[in-house]
Amino acid sequence: MTSGARATISDPPARLRPSMRSRLLLLVFGALFIAGTTLALVVQWPTMGQFTLRVGDVSPTDIRAPQFIEYISEALTEEARLQAERRVTDVYEPVRRVRSEQLARAREVAAFIASVRADDSSTLDQKLQVLGNLPDIQLEQEEWQTILALDDEAWERVADEVPTVLSFVLLSEIRDNQLATIRRRVPSFVDLVSDDEARGAIALVRALTKPNMAFNEERTLALREEARAAVPPQIERYEEGEIIVRTGDLITAPHIEALQALGLNQPGWEWWRLLNALVIACVMALIFGLYAFGKESAEPVTPRRMGLLVALLLAFLLLAKFMIPGRTVLPFMFPLAAVTMLVGALLGMPTAFLTVVYFGVIAAHLSNGSVELVVYMMLGGLVGTLVLRKGERTSAFITAGAAVSGVSLALLLAFNLPLDSLDLTGAIQLLTASLANGAIAASITLIGFYLLGAIFDIATPLRLMELARPNHPLLRELVMKAPGTYHHSLLVSNMAEQAAEAIGADAFLTRVGAYYHDIGKINRPYFFVENRMQGIDPHTQLDPWSSAKIIINHVKDGEEMARRHKLPHRVRDFIAEHQGTGIVRVFYHQAQQAADPDTVDEKDFRYPGPKPQSRETALVMLADSCESAVRAMRPETKDEIDELVRKIINQKLIEGELSQSPLTLMDLETTRRIFVQSLQGAHHPRIVYPDAKTSQKAALEAEKPAAHQISEPRSDEPQQPKPAAAG
Repeated sequence: MTSGARATISDPPARLRPSMRSRLLLLVFGALFIAGTTLALVVQWPTMGQFTLRVGDVSPTDIRAPQFIEYISEALTEEARLQAERRVTDVYEPVRRVRSEQLARAREVAAFIASVRADDSSTLDQKLQVLGNLPDIQLEQEEWQTILALDDEAWERVADEVPTVLSFVLLSEIRDNQLATIRRRVPSFVDLVSDDEARGAIALVRALTKPNMAFNEERTLALREEARAAVPPQIERYEEGEIIVRTGDLITAPHIEALQALGLNQPGWEWWRLLNALVIACVMALIFGLYAFGKESAEPVTPRRMGLLVALLLAFLLLAKFMIPGRTVLPFMFPLAAVTMLVGALLGMPTAFLTVVYFGVIAAHLSNGSVELVVYMMLGGLVGTLVLRKGERTSAFITAGAAVSGVSLALLLAFNLPLDSLDLTGAIQLLTASLANGAIAASITLIGFYLLGAIFDIATPLRLMELARPNHPLLRELVMKAPGTYHHSLLVSNMAEQAAEAIGADAFLTRVGAYYHDIGKINRPYFFVENRMQGIDPHTQLDPWSSAKIIINHVKDGEEMARRHKLPHRVRDFIAEHQGTGIVRVFYHQAQQAADPDTVDEKDFRYPGPKPQSRETALVMLADSCESAVRAMRPETKDEIDELVRKIINQKLIEGELSQSPLTLMDLETTRRIFVQSLQGAHHPRIVYPDAKTSQKAALEAEKPAAHQISEPRSDEPQQPKPAAAG
């Protein structure tokens, strides 16, 4: 029980604190959610018409395009850009003074060789060693021997020929990659008769030949980038039925790209995909957990609710894994609105909004970040959930489906205007998918509403509507065997329903719960005062302990009857909690009078409970007590009714019967005001109509003067006795 705006004055309700077993189940469901989400995103399973191929594999069959497709081929675009890049030749620029420097170097080398030749004090080996150490002049030893073996006249001819030939060679462009070719052509430029002279001149010219063109890397790269940029994206097209790759052909990168664009190829295993999926699953589990176990959660977290949520999320995740990746039209028919509407109607609107976020992330992951598809699915699901709400009428499902179709169609048009980007067939397919999306979502939601409500024992509005019909077997039996209790239940339901509406509780659940809260009285109806039309009180034949046990057992009997007729647990709660742990005071006092008060055990006269755990069951407890008291005490004025109702509510509050319910003091004040209004209308004083003789006498009296028309009520007129309360 809380005060003001949920200021707690007692421990949280025991049923709202999960037991150790419930906590373990919640942890199991959380782990199952993370594992299921991760595996569903990572594991690839064989799908009809799909392959698992890589570059270099051999095609096992002819693979045809299932539909027309046009896409930008990254593989073909890159290949075209590489070809354009290769067509750009290396850029070389001339190096200044290479020819003059090499000619000067040729004269220096000739003078040095001449000095070595003229040195008679050195042996041949010493001369060869000196010449071998000349910088940047690399000749074989045999070539140096040939030069040293020439006579002076022959050497003079070689020394004159080398600068001439070198000057001619260096007149042409020589790049570093062309140096070997130019050197091989040197013999064709030497004009000497003697073979030894020619070999010496050729060797020296080759050694002195250097590149006179330098490679400009920066300019070359810039030109190649320009060539790449000039290549437009390559568009690849496949007509429906066209062969992409034939049997026995090697799979290339363009083949893989085409298969992936058509959704015909599944990606191979990569560890980072597991990490990616695990992070998504853990983040979404954290978001759900922060809400479910936070103070903002309007509903308690129970294994039943968690199990239903995890089952719905994983079931539709598997459906999304089949419908979204690699598809063109099918993703726009994915019934995200169905799962969000189911979650919203069964588990509450906040959980439905989190479900929309969850599947938005999943859709983005499976569609490789398609903004159009994510927005299309999320907004459609939100609109359907907001329109359906709790699904209190069958027509609400039709309205929600129409709303989903309308929003889906509008979003599809908004993202694809103008429609010139779509071919006629593609446009018709997408528009049909958007319209069908709402119908599919509404159908799945309506069927799931019935099935899941029964499987998970949820009191859905549709199940409550069935229970509220007077022809329900339990209600018919209640009318036949305990009509007074039935009438009492109707009055209690009206009072509690009005109070529930005023404080924002579930009014429909409260009304239906009040219908069934006293069905246990069917077994022994005449032991309850409202069902005794005439005759003796059966309790006069019993001791107080037996009478109290019969009265208390109507709760246990009611629970057993409710289970046999498969009433939802939320409705059964009204039977178990409407008396709380209160005491049967009449028989308790009788027992104290009949025996020593110290020997009377109060537990024998107290209801087993539990105390009301929800606002709805607490309202029925208060309405039940107030209606019974007013019917027994028969207060005649509004103030007397108000005083009696206030006394009963305060008594329940003081005794702690409301300590485990989330009612606030403000809720109690509103409830008191509603109860007084309802009871004043239901138990107002009635006019006692006279019989025939009295009517004749009244007619004669009417002829008397007006002063005699007003008189005191006769003492012999029948007066309604005030019956005593029982049970």
